[in-house]
Amino acid sequence: MKTFLRHVAVALCLFSPLGGVQAQSWPAKPITIVVPFPPGGATDVMARLFAPEIEREVGKPVVVENRVGAGGTIGTQYVARADSDGHTFLWGTIATHGIGPNIYRKLPYDAVKDFVPVIKAVDQPYVLVAHPSVGVKNVDELISKAKADPGTVSAGNAGLGTGAHMFMEKFQNDTGATVLHVPYKGAGPAMVDLLGGQLNIAFDVILTTAPYIQEKRLVPLAVTSAERSPRLPEVPTLQEAGIGNFVAVGWNGLFAPAGTPAAAVDGINAAMNKALQSEAIRNRLLSDGSMPGGGSPQEFQHFIEQELKTWGEVARQAGVTLD
Repeated sequence: MKTFLRHVAVALCLFSPLGGVQAQSWPAKPITIVVPFPPGGATDVMARLFAPEIEREVGKPVVVENRVGAGGTIGTQYVARADSDGHTFLWGTIATHGIGPNIYRKLPYDAVKDFVPVIKAVDQPYVLVAHPSVGVKNVDELISKAKADPGTVSAGNAGLGTGAHMFMEKFQNDTGATVLHVPYKGAGPAMVDLLGGQLNIAFDVILTTAPYIQEKRLVPLAVTSAERSPRLPEVPTLQEAGIGNFVAVGWNGLFAPAGTPAAAVDGINAAMNKALQSEAIRNRLLSDGSMPGGGSPQEFQHFIEQELKTWGEVARQAGVTLD
């Protein structure tokens, strides 16, 4: 009888949630980080910066895969529907988990229910820039120009529903200026046209705009953070430029599909926190105009809840809805 009971106990262990496959060590195979935006943009650059750091810590290859389109929703939906075995993650942004859920009528994922927040990786202040041909040197001059002839100042962005788009909507809400929104399939293509003079202005991350500012190919008007950026110390904040309480930063963070085992979430969180404490990584981020993130999954969850509230209000004021 005792022998029989021992066999039953072993069988129950093998087929219970704590036994079998889930009892195996994680990770069991290569890890994929999906970036829902095109290669070469700031989001892609950040994901590829951290991928080798995660790989070093978890001991398995980490592959960055770009799945682009629809303002980041295609890649985000892909991860929402991926196996929750701890080997697929999303490199999410303010667009996928702050703005998108507030503006799309039929978003193919639930930003809260379909994901487990893992960690906020970086904050990325934006800078409002103009092509030199526009002839403006500060925010006041831009507002005057946009109000004098509404809709003639063209503003490029990385796609409808992205940070660059909604920052410009907030700028309009706060100043009464009216611009012509021109959406692109990613920040890279928008920057090409801005540098070529086909666009007048844009909000973009300091990471990608700073080199062009230094080369005098773009005119910096203001940064979106609460304080001036060490990367562009001569550029005022929008608050300093007189735009009320305008503070908004882009951010990147890792998400897992709902149901992902805690071991995988905690493992990636630990690897990222270690990377974010690295002097080399911190120096790289600060030199690019970004701010290191970090913290627990629970802290990231609270942050997401606040972002959804903030951008829901901006979307309502601007009347922005997308199909």
